[in-house]
Amino acid sequence: MNRKTLTILAAVGSLGLLLGAFAFQHLGGLAPCKMCIWQRYPHVVAILLGAAALFVPLPTLLALGALAALATAGIGGYHVGVEQGWWEGPSSCSSGAVGGVDANALFDQIMAAPLIRCDDIAWQFAGLSMAGWNMVLSLVLAGLWIAALRAR
Repeated sequence: MNRKTLTILAAVGSLGLLLGAFAFQHLGGLAPCKMCIWQRYPHVVAILLGAAALFVPLPTLLALGALAALATAGIGGYHVGVEQGWWEGPSSCSSGAVGGVDANALFDQIMAAPLIRCDDIAWQFAGLSMAGWNMVLSLVLAGLWIAALRAR
């Protein structure tokens, strides 16, 4: 495949994953947690880089597209680890120990906490959560960006 086709596939892939996330949120009623939102930003960057690379085919844009795909894959992988309990996630969206906190401070934390926890799996398919699928598919997209970078 040529560079332009690979770039379009990579950018459209990010667009598809982003639209899928919005569909799960707005049509499926699955509100995103903080880490789910974090995974969306690199997809937006990848889409914009893909559009720019079609008009100004600079290798730097393609390399940045690969980095954006790898960034969202990395966030997705971190999120999977939080969901599986391999490590603790951000205190703002995960359950965790409450030692050393007085009752009033704990109540304030509970009242200020988001309703959607990052360590709960809201949906999964074939043993992978949405974060896991984002990680896997974003690694594929990173491969497309790298292939576009190497194409002549």
